Amino acid sequence: MASSPAPRGATTSCCAEFADLARSSRRAFLGGAVAAGVATAFGSAVVQPAAVAASGRARGVVVVLSLRGAADGLSLVVPHGDPVYAQARPRLAVPTESLLAADPFFGLHPALAPLLPLWQQGKVAAVHAAGLPARNRSHFSAMEELEDAAPGATSRTGWLNRLVGAQSLGTPLQAMHLGGSSPASLYGPAPHLTTRTVADVGIAGADQWDVGGGRVRSLHTLWDGRQTHLARSMRATFAAVGEFAPVKASEKTPQNGVTYPAHDLGRALSEVARIVRSDVGVEVVTVDHGDWDMHTGVGTVAGGAMKTNAGQLADALAAFFADLGTLGEQVTVVCLSEFGRRVRENANGGLDHGYGTVMLLLGAGVRGGYHGSWPGLQDGADSDLLVTTDYRSVLAEVVSSRFGASIPTVFPGFTPTRVGAMLGR
Repeated sequence: MASSPAPRGATTSCCAEFADLARSSRRAFLGGAVAAGVATAFGSAVVQPAAVAASGRARGVVVVLSLRGAADGLSLVVPHGDPVYAQARPRLAVPTESLLAADPFFGLHPALAPLLPLWQQGKVAAVHAAGLPARNRSHFSAMEELEDAAPGATSRTGWLNRLVGAQSLGTPLQAMHLGGSSPASLYGPAPHLTTRTVADVGIAGADQWDVGGGRVRSLHTLWDGRQTHLARSMRATFAAVGEFAPVKASEKTPQNGVTYPAHDLGRALSEVARIVRSDVGVEVVTVDHGDWDMHTGVGTVAGGAMKTNAGQLADALAAFFADLGTLGEQVTVVCLSEFGRRVRENANGGLDHGYGTVMLLLGAGVRGGYHGSWPGLQDGADSDLLVTTDYRSVLAEVVSSRFGASIPTVFPGFTPTRVGAMLGR
């Protein structure tokens, strides 16, 4: 059973449900890695048949960056032109004079300053009042609904798995998750690779102590001649590890004099940049960043959890695009969260579970600026930012403009509305 949102008197920085979810995700990853018998878990490829084919070259790359814990879009992209915003947040409102890239209604949190050059180049779009079609304040079920993106479906597949399955290059490297357990968006029959780091990709036991490669030869002897699901999955594993070799051999030092920030997101995006530069057919990469579940300690522009998280997000993304240089013209980053926070601040200097939030798009094909239809804010005890843009409409523009994907295949039963956050849409 999903837990209810934290009460207004809560004193923890995040709710018990999100803390339990983070712990269970780590346990699931560790269990999957051991069961697979390799140094990296292969998501659905562990139990599903997978084709083994020659490497393809990526037509482009979409990086889906999940802001886990429900990011407050009203702090990241501030609706300073709505008078209710400052009224509802007497301690937490970001002052208008400190906003970046401000127009008469919206402005960026000052901690997003590292992204300002990309914004000025028209390569950053903010889609406000975006989210799920109906309220869901449970982290677990909202994440699952967001990543399945197929309400009412009987099969367990995520939208990215459907995208990869419909656009197959014939390589198990087409989709990757960099981090712990795979997100639900990658669940399904199409294989994908999950790893914490580039260095971790390999067959367990195939190391400096496996003199002569006997461990790998034994595994091939065991699995190569069999036609079971597990055998085909193991052959996909062998193929993926082999095809990934150019990434492991690639230069670790970032390009263009870039130094990544020394936090988890910075390290993860530096690994993604190596993958992009190696061009081994990876077209979809998912990365997580959190904890955005700020029931207390949101803080002000001078300090606090929001400034820290927004700063980490911005400096890592700025380093990523600077590292890629001209290769950044092939990469689109999508930042999204399972839901937003309430309009009114709570008694503990925090924000409780809400509804609508902001989505950020960066890089290739993006039409920069502020997008979406503003619903207006209310200052009731449980008032939310309402959703006026279904998040699938934003994703539909991304996958159709970048890959020419079939919207009914990726988002079954859904008819998108135009957002205009991607060029040509």
